Parts: sequence; structure tokens; C-alpha cells
Amino acid sequence: MNPATFRTLVEEYGEKYSTILEIDPSEAEDAEVFKWFLASMLFGAPITESSVIETYRAFKERGVLTPQKIIRTGWDGLVRILDEGGYTRYDYKTADKLLEVSRNLVQQYDGSPNLLHRKASDPRDLEKRLKSLGNGVGDVTVGIFLRELRGIWKKSNPAPTGLVILAAKNLGIIKSENPENALQSLERFWQKNKVKGKSFVEFETALVRLGRDFRRKKKHPVP
Repeated sequence: MNPATFRTLVEEYGEKYSTILEIDPSEAEDAEVFKWFLASMLFGAPITESSVIETYRAFKERGVLTPQKIIRTGWDGLVRILDEGGYTRYDYKTADKLLEVSRNLVQQYDGSPNLLHRKASDPRDLEKRLKSLGNGVGDVTVGIFLRELRGIWKKSNPAPTGLVILAAKNLGIIKSENPENALQSLERFWQKNKVKGKSFVEFETALVRLGRDFRRKKKHPVP
């Protein structure tokens, strides 16, 4: 891939999802980190990007952006917000998940994502603790969440998701589908081909969107 094409890829496809949603986790403040975790749980379902964005905005308009407020809103209220945002296919299951995660985060970590991070012994333990918050918080959700916390949380170092690997392989950037090997290859590639004013996270995000395009066109579908 020539430098001009790569620069265009990152610039046109790399806008972070947290930026689109006007979430700023860069200072690692609990409120902003939890907003991004909420958004990541919504993005974790096989649903369109536009539906997730509208659904998150519905939560924002209602002021339901903390674990405590999610608990107070209750299952019926959460389903209404999810339906309002167009999240109808997964509304019941997602309402269950949001309640379980919020209750466990409050009970185990005083509602603080940063406390969860501090208690984690290393990156893998961090991922394990996030998954243990509730059913439905799996590799995809955790990968989405931690990707945009690279460089913010010291222990945030997730392996690339299937979509990232799919896009990187199609572009000839990596050869191995092993997530750990793929991450190392992507980091080396970025160090050699950095785009001024952009970050590795934006490079990853661009690959996510490109991978989704490849999958939609049924080229080398993700397992």
C-alpha cells in the first residue's frame, strides 16, 4: 500500500466512535469511561452502526449515562430507550445485560471503571474482570471498549478484533490470523507508516470499518 493510499484510509475511515458520540475518555474520568463502556456494549451486538449511534443518543437525551441511573431506570425504562433508538431486535437481552453489568460494577467496584482497572493485575486480568461483569460482555465488546483506551489505561492492550484482522489481511498488512501476532505486526506497520496527527487507535478504527465493508460484501467472511 502506497503512503498516499494509507493516509487516505486512516483520514477517511479512522474517526473514533467515541469522538462521533462526543465522549472524551482521554482524561480517564470515570463518567466518560463509563459512557464509552455503555456505547461499547451497544456496539457489541450485530447491529448497524447508525442504530447504535441513535440508541446511545437516546440514552444521552434521557440522562441515563451512569451505572446508578441505569439501575434506577429499570428494565422497562431501558427497553423503551433501546426501542426509541432503533435497537428493537436486541432490546430485551440488552436491557438485561445493562442492568446486570451496572449492578455488578456498583457492587464490586463502587460503580468506578477506573477502580476495576486499578485492581486488574495485567491486561488479560483486566479483560477477564470486564467480561465477569455480566453475560453478553464478551471478546467483541471488550475489544471495542479497550481499543479506544489504548494509551489512556496502562493495562489496556487488547488483541485486534476479527474485523481488524480481516481488513489487514486483505490489505496485505499482516499474514497471521493469530491475534497476538497480528497486533505485533500492526504495531510494526504503524511505526513505519505513521500518519501525522493520527494515532494507532485511529488506524485500528479504520480497519474495523474496512473489515465491515469486506464482510458485508461477503469477501473472506469473519469466522
